[in-house]
Amino acid sequence: MFPWLDPSGRFSAFKLTVFVLLLVPGCFILWPVIAEGGATIPVKEAILESGDWAIRMLLISLLITPLRRITRASKLVQIRRQVGLAALAYAVIHLLLYMLSQSWDVLRVANEILVRIYLTIGFVALTGLFILGVTSTKSAMRRLGKNWTRLHRISYGIGVLAALHFFMQSKIDVSEATLMSGFFVALMLYRMAHARDWSLRSPLVLVSIAVLAGLATAGIEYAWYGLATGVPPSAVFAANLEFMWPLRPAWNVLLSGLFVAVISLFGRDSIGREWLGQIASSLFVRPQRSRGG
Repeated sequence: MFPWLDPSGRFSAFKLTVFVLLLVPGCFILWPVIAEGGATIPVKEAILESGDWAIRMLLISLLITPLRRITRASKLVQIRRQVGLAALAYAVIHLLLYMLSQSWDVLRVANEILVRIYLTIGFVALTGLFILGVTSTKSAMRRLGKNWTRLHRISYGIGVLAALHFFMQSKIDVSEATLMSGFFVALMLYRMAHARDWSLRSPLVLVSIAVLAGLATAGIEYAWYGLATGVPPSAVFAANLEFMWPLRPAWNVLLSGLFVAVISLFGRDSIGREWLGQIASSLFVRPQRSRGG
């Protein structure tokens, strides 16, 4: 199916817009590599950026289901496959660029993947994304039946592996890896809340998830610095609790979660929409004049 058609086969401006937006980062990543003829520095930067976008796309794909429940925007489900395939595409680009940096020496690349644990973890995550990609079609869903849902739950494990790969290749500065891990925690908390029949349209539930995810993000960064580096983890944790600019990952995760809670107030059939409707009525509906003599 073409990416700009809805499930009924009709043109969808929404899906076309999403498709174009998914392509934009790839254009910015690959253009310097092409323009410089595969020079070393652009390739190294493109390897990092394509990996960043692979995990971002994976997280966005995991966001779609809880966001649909929060806002009741049913159209969101139409782009879940698109975004998931974009995560796979950026992960493949990530690998191909790494192979380019190794002069397309397949044996050397294979040896590096086997020897370097962070590359092994990344390759396992890529393999998982490939499995999800080839089983994302309607025909695969029909063939697998109930097993399709079970299979696609490996996306949670892929998220863990991708975050770990991100941490291990980030060396000292793990701010971006911590941020992605915090968002992943928030996405898992949304799913846990739904599994316990807690309404994802409740601002109290969403604010609680935002706070827990923010604290978990600070804890993740604390644990990483405590276990993997010589940087005092207590200083990192204290920095997370202090509101400063640029914002630490924990604050970004917290504020993003609170933003989702605000969005929930304006979803379909929500109280926020009712308020907006009442305000619009009072502003734009003119009172009728009496026709008395």
